[in-house]
Amino acid sequence: MVRLWAAHWITAVLLCRAVAQYSSDQCSWRGSGLSHESHRRDVEQVYLRCSQGSLEWLYPTGAVIVNLRPNTEPSSGHATGFHVCIKPHTYSEGSHVYLERVGDLKVLLTEKDQAQGTVRCFSLAEGALFVEAIPQTDISRRITALQYELVPNQGPGAHMYPFLHPGLVTCKPCSDEEVLMAVCTSDFAGSGTFRGVASGTNDHSPVLVTLSRLLHQKSRVFSQGGARGRSWSGRVNVPARCGLHAGGDEYLLTGSIHFGEAWLGCAPRYRDFLKLYISAQEAGTNPCRVDTD
Repeated sequence: MVRLWAAHWITAVLLCRAVAQYSSDQCSWRGSGLSHESHRRDVEQVYLRCSQGSLEWLYPTGAVIVNLRPNTEPSSGHATGFHVCIKPHTYSEGSHVYLERVGDLKVLLTEKDQAQGTVRCFSLAEGALFVEAIPQTDISRRITALQYELVPNQGPGAHMYPFLHPGLVTCKPCSDEEVLMAVCTSDFAGSGTFRGVASGTNDHSPVLVTLSRLLHQKSRVFSQGGARGRSWSGRVNVPARCGLHAGGDEYLLTGSIHFGEAWLGCAPRYRDFLKLYISAQEAGTNPCRVDTD
């Protein structure tokens, strides 16, 4: 029924009355279906240019097309180098979410998927988000609420994020060049040990880690504690197929942060990283300097 109802009138989308945005900025949009409740087939066009943001649609009616672009020059061609990942809030309801390209629709999130907080990713070059309200007589107390991120297709550790390429996650070690770049450009980097694995999903498992040194972090996913505040602790998501063992060696831990959660990227043994870093430093090929003391 989801697909059939949408297909019934998607061919007429461009003929529907255009509606002005309720409120928006470069990163997020917030609107209300009450502004055009008498025109339930109205379609709003929203344009966002940001690396991350949100959409909040109160009392959804009709549909909203969300055009996402990176905050770069239009001629740079960077749009083809990104995926869009969307994550609904678990209270999100009242709509289905599609990927729309030249009038063709592909289901990304049903209303049931949204209630489970399911993450979906797609290439930015594949099209726009088409958020379609579910026809109903009572639209009160319904809110569609999504978060989005623009994620580079490639880079150190990108192969470890399971939502970019479902079923194609690889646990291969990063190359020397990827490790040196990861310690500079990742959302977080530090050295520490794996303490244990918490219950997760079929895709990934949260791993408890303790860091003896924290080189940098984009947001506070690791909290300081321990004796005299000299260690940091937190959780790092690891693909389920990448088996990890608690205790033992110290690792360089790098990775990305998506929707407030840390995801493991390049993670060589710390002693191996030190040898690599010192060798590159002597050769003058390090992309950046970090404190390894």
